[in-house]
Amino acid sequence: MSLNASEDVVRMRAAVRQAAIAQGLSLVDQTKIVTAASELARNALDYGGGGAVDIELVQNGTRPGVRLTFVDRGPGIADIEQALKDGYTTGGGLGLGLGGAKRLSNEFSIVSQRGAGTRIVIVRWRG
Repeated sequence: MSLNASEDVVRMRAAVRQAAIAQGLSLVDQTKIVTAASELARNALDYGGGGAVDIELVQNGTRPGVRLTFVDRGPGIADIEQALKDGYTTGGGLGLGLGGAKRLSNEFSIVSQRGAGTRIVIVRWRG
């Protein structure tokens, strides 16, 4: 799913919620993954020049979950460790996006290369 305009973020939020419902995630877990997804999509749009998200229904043994893979074509993140700290921002926001998304996820990975964009994968498991 492309992330090139604000309307795409709205569509993505609805699709993530539907995936979470399909996997039987609780309302709390649905809210956590939708919130994390919203932050990451907004970052891809605002800082990464747009991008895409892949929404997957996954299984870990008998435990269902939702995996989201965000990819942007932006300038990359110079210092990932710094970017994950609360309060750090290169824009006008509160600097809670990346760190907040990490806390809202059961699994979080980020790969970023200067000039080559960023790839972030998050997973939220049921229960």
